[in-house]
Amino acid sequence: MRIMGLRGTGTTIKPLNEEAAAELGAELLGEATIFLLGGGCLVLEYWRHQRSLRKKRLERKVAWASMRDEVDHLSMVLEALEEQVQALPSASALEELRAQLREVQAQLCTQDQDQDQDQDGPPKSPSPPAP
Repeated sequence: MRIMGLRGTGTTIKPLNEEAAAELGAELLGEATIFLLGGGCLVLEYWRHQRSLRKKRLERKVAWASMRDEVDHLSMVLEALEEQVQALPSASALEELRAQLREVQAQLCTQDQDQDQDQDGPPKSPSPPAP
């Protein structure tokens, strides 16, 4: 009564007849049932939604961990390949070695010619160095 703005001291409440009381009780019971079912549905829907969110988070964590493992594996493979590439001589190093080989072959050819001249006398025609 105070909530509705009525004072209980000066106001008298009339008793309800049995039919009106049964009707109000049935209406109150129906509304309470509907309220409880609606609230229960909301709680169940909230619980279902939270469960699906947890499932999605778990799937993302698993996918993230899988990608992280794959990236780690690929980085190790990359490091191994880089080590192999560094172990291989570079193109400039190969060219340098070829030039040194030609020089050594040329020196050997001139030494062979000098030895042949000392043993045979007249010089032979020089053979071209092999590439």
